[in-house]
Amino acid sequence: MHSYSLIAPAKINLYLEIIGDRPDGYHELAMLLQSIGLTDRVDLRANGTDQIRVRCDDPEVPNDESNLAYKAAALMVGEFPESFNRYGGVDISIEKHIPMGAGLAGGSADAAAVLVGIDLLWNLGLTQSEIQDLAATIGSDIPFCVMGGTAIATRRGEFLAPLPSLDNLYVVLAKYRSIGVSTAWAYKTYRQQFHTAYAKDADDLTDRRQRVHSGPMVEAISKRNGKRIGELLHNDLEKVVLPAYPQVDSLKREMFQLDTLGVMMSGSGSTVFALVESKGQAEIIQQQLRHRIPDEDLGIWVAPLIANGIRLVHSADL
Repeated sequence: MHSYSLIAPAKINLYLEIIGDRPDGYHELAMLLQSIGLTDRVDLRANGTDQIRVRCDDPEVPNDESNLAYKAAALMVGEFPESFNRYGGVDISIEKHIPMGAGLAGGSADAAAVLVGIDLLWNLGLTQSEIQDLAATIGSDIPFCVMGGTAIATRRGEFLAPLPSLDNLYVVLAKYRSIGVSTAWAYKTYRQQFHTAYAKDADDLTDRRQRVHSGPMVEAISKRNGKRIGELLHNDLEKVVLPAYPQVDSLKREMFQLDTLGVMMSGSGSTVFALVESKGQAEIIQQQLRHRIPDEDLGIWVAPLIANGIRLVHSADL
């Protein structure tokens, strides 16, 4: 039997614009996504049975069919039944470092690692594009988590256009461990409050999508201009999440007082991140924030922006 160990990076949103509704019930989005060096480790091992078994060192992570990692494995079983019959089931072990309910795509990253790992375990020989197409059927963030780096994401987030790497910058991430924000709630609430600003027709939808591709944030990323990127950080979901979660709003205000390139909530929250130019500066910001908010419930992490998604770190014959 074989085993594979993979590193699964979290992601942040540098830009998130909600453009309108889609016929499938999701939102039409325009986002700029970035992988960061806050990572989970996912180990996969053939178990010689016909079962998918998931375990995680974080007791709050479910081990059943509701776990995205389990759903990813079940997808591969359904898509490649002959390989499943030949190689059998898989044990999935997750070493968790990406906080849950954080807007950092931790569950999606683990699922992406499972898709890549089973491709290796079963000798499927899939291309990255083929894995991303499979990933899109179970989660909008998972295709990006497979690819990683820096990218424009449109449609519901699964349609990706790579951009030059921003691995010259760092982030300081802060999240109250006891606060998690439901992504479904955030988007539903946004629709209720701001649907009148949605694109009115297909031409408007296309125009607003294309504007992001040619917009100032993409230009700033192309030039690796950290100062300008910090000025252009944007997240529509802040409009509904921050009023409903005053602690997250207060956290952002505190971080905004520090010497950073920019501060924003990632995704649907509840993580707030500060963009900075160096590891040294990030560590100073981390210390200053801890001094300002000496709350043990507040987790604070420092991470570089990175140029990769799922990465194989070890393989073995058992």
